[in-house]
Amino acid sequence: MSPKGVAILGSTGSIGCNTLRVIESLPEKMRVVALAAGSNIQRLADQIAIHLPEVVSVENEEAAHELRGLLFERDVDLPRVVFGEAGLVEVATHGQADCIVSATVGAVGFLPTLRALEAGKRVALANKETLVMAGELMTRAAAKSGAELLPVDSEHNALHQCLRGERREEVKRIVLTASGGPFRKKNREEMRNASVADAMQHPTWSMGAKITIDSATLMNKGLEVIEAHWLFGFGPSQIGILVHPESVVHSMIEMVDGSVIAQLGVTDMRHAIQYALTYPERHTSELPPLDLTSVSSLHFESPDVDRFPCIALAYRALEAGGTMPAAMNAANEEAVAAFLDQRICLTEIPAVIETVMNSHNTKLVRDIETVLEADRCARQAATVEIEKLTKQPSNVV
Repeated sequence: MSPKGVAILGSTGSIGCNTLRVIESLPEKMRVVALAAGSNIQRLADQIAIHLPEVVSVENEEAAHELRGLLFERDVDLPRVVFGEAGLVEVATHGQADCIVSATVGAVGFLPTLRALEAGKRVALANKETLVMAGELMTRAAAKSGAELLPVDSEHNALHQCLRGERREEVKRIVLTASGGPFRKKNREEMRNASVADAMQHPTWSMGAKITIDSATLMNKGLEVIEAHWLFGFGPSQIGILVHPESVVHSMIEMVDGSVIAQLGVTDMRHAIQYALTYPERHTSELPPLDLTSVSSLHFESPDVDRFPCIALAYRALEAGGTMPAAMNAANEEAVAAFLDQRICLTEIPAVIETVMNSHNTKLVRDIETVLEADRCARQAATVEIEKLTKQPSNVV
């Protein structure tokens, strides 16, 4: 049997690079047929030289020109180079791609992921915002085309493994675990005065800036609640969160008889990526096994929703349904960007989101245009609110 073709959206990011490491470890099972990246052209050129994809997409025409020049200098056979949203869609729907790894950050991954599902591709999803924005459209497209939607996020990947073979009616609830981020033991004043460098000190995972800040505010866990709803069909009251600082238990399910089934593993995303790429098969991994004798203790605690209000905002968005999750996601992206630019403080991120949600006119998600319009309006509203905050005295450092 010939190797499966894999296309990666976001190949130069953390998930993309780890995906390539997994593919390199299983050369008889998988090969790269298409790559998409943003502005990290040097890294992308390195990946192309090794994996020789047929199609490559970059952020814009200028980046495409730069990439062609780098590849020409290296005497690497030029793939078809495309760019922009159309380029992302071309990679996501590549004819030789059996599996699409959706690992772009934020709303940019929405349309290409939807097109991949419409084309009947297996989608290994690492972009949680895609399901947050338009879970109804995504799951509907998958059901219509027969596409498989498999989670790469460690928590949802763990839930997929826990639910494997279980009867849905026998599962009482699902529980997502969270490390708690760098501010788990900090008070509101310390969080308000936190610098970008402070917020970037994640205790467990090494990730990009946006998702690391989401982890600091625990919005990442709120987004994962919405993602879990669309992936597994559980309602808000059936999805719980536990802070687990050791990050050994990645998630768990509680059965109606009181039994709890958990998935444990080392903190390395290659495990979840390989599972999503090779499911339903399992293959030997290069990762070391989990050594439970080295784990002295495991701790669990409920998240503090007063210090981390983004969790409650996410549950509220899920309960409201329609375009509210898309609006919440857009407001969060704008607020996180403003914090990274040192224009607002960390605790103002949920304030921006709540203001936007309070003013949002929720509509039913009927089509792509409805979602994109909600996203656009929410970003405008968030920008206005951020501008108000930047004109006020603050403790941004």
